[in-house]
Amino acid sequence: MSRTVAIVGRPNVGKSRLFNRLAKKRISIVHDMPGVTRDVVTTEVKEGGYTLLDTGGLGLTGTDTPARITKASEEQVAFAIEAATVILFTIDAREGVTALDERIAQKLRKSKKQVLLVANKADSGKEKITDISEFHRLGFGEPFYISAEHGVGEAELRIAILAKLGPVPEETDLDKERLGIVFVGRPNVGKSSLSNRLLNSDRLIVSDLPGTTRDAVELDFEYKSREGKSWPFRLIDTAGIRPATKLASSVEYFSRLRSLEAIHHAHVVFMVVDAMEGITQQDQAIAGEIIKAAKPIVIVVNKWDLVHELFQKRLVEKFTTEREYREDYEKSLFQKLFFTPGAPVMFVSALTGHEITRMLKAARALNKRLDTKIPTAKLNAAIIRLADRTPPHSTFGVRFRIYYATQTGTRPFRIKIFCNQERSLTESYRRYLEAGLVKEFDLDGCPIHFDLIGKKKQSVADRLAAKGQRQNLAAGEEGEDFDPALIDD
Repeated sequence: MSRTVAIVGRPNVGKSRLFNRLAKKRISIVHDMPGVTRDVVTTEVKEGGYTLLDTGGLGLTGTDTPARITKASEEQVAFAIEAATVILFTIDAREGVTALDERIAQKLRKSKKQVLLVANKADSGKEKITDISEFHRLGFGEPFYISAEHGVGEAELRIAILAKLGPVPEETDLDKERLGIVFVGRPNVGKSSLSNRLLNSDRLIVSDLPGTTRDAVELDFEYKSREGKSWPFRLIDTAGIRPATKLASSVEYFSRLRSLEAIHHAHVVFMVVDAMEGITQQDQAIAGEIIKAAKPIVIVVNKWDLVHELFQKRLVEKFTTEREYREDYEKSLFQKLFFTPGAPVMFVSALTGHEITRMLKAARALNKRLDTKIPTAKLNAAIIRLADRTPPHSTFGVRFRIYYATQTGTRPFRIKIFCNQERSLTESYRRYLEAGLVKEFDLDGCPIHFDLIGKKKQSVADRLAAKGQRQNLAAGEEGEDFDPALIDD
């Protein structure tokens, strides 16, 4: 990473607020409680053409943060320092230089990196700072006096960052082609472990303590396939999504919000579940959020190595082979996740790397399917077959009837349906049509959105004309001359 800027400092000096200010959007969770940021959080600053890193506070202590999490968090800061081209060493202008600030300064001087000293919380500039000389003692020159909360001194800091980085390079084709993937799921199902397996490093903090990851972490990487090909990805690792009714603090609330927002930013969503626990009510709720966001979904059953061990020790009753158990597991899974038609299911292990390559292949194949164009005649013929096979029940005294359908968009698939009454389409019949079209056109894992256009009052001549065109479509004609006015007017 040749153009990377890392924000470093002790806890609670406003690093995350500065990160959000430079990014021009709320990404890192901001809270007065020290230790909220634990992983390295990243974003692209387009105006400067650089990657910005927010880090956890160095020297973090407290009962809320166990020692092993503190150690892992500080290792992430070390990673950020090593990766950075420019470091924004952030201190609290109101508190002055502390002993911990001096220790961090010593570490940064040893790194031989370009460092800009940022005196944050200087809401009125440097005029009210009592002892400016102590800032110079750190050895990084004149500080930039800013207020990340109010934007004081922001412009000067941006200019200084760009001066250190040099000219913005031209965008490469690789950057445009990256496939955005995100891991979402309940706490402690192994999302960060899967991320680390993909990155082949301990880049993300992994712990068996639920709630270790609090922010959504975004990283670019290339994955080498077994054939030696390079697959470019953009990975988002998220905090575990807890039920809204069980959030214990505002930090957990914003953490949940970031995870749900991350779903919208990805091309393909990996929903991670625990192989040993099966599908829970919270898993169903998370899957519902993915479907609501109209995102393609791959269901990832993690910790399959534990199931494998049970079969090796012959501790599984009722099933003679692991394959039988997997097939039964998948059947049970779709009974609870019935609203995710055709979603690919991957049985993987972050610990051993089992089926990780196949999981990424599934995401690439799914992403390719998102651009499928369905011929109008074939779409209508399929819908007619589905309706003939299972006619809709009468609702509000009216049976739902489809006159004509056409695809109007991709990512997600949008299909406009001209029908008799919008309200006559029940949710169960909508799912039936969606599942049927997914199977018919090999759209496994791809969401379909129906735009319904209800019929207005028609003349006898219009109804006969519409009927004739429906017959043409059923006979396999493309129907380019179809006039929706016959249905609308």
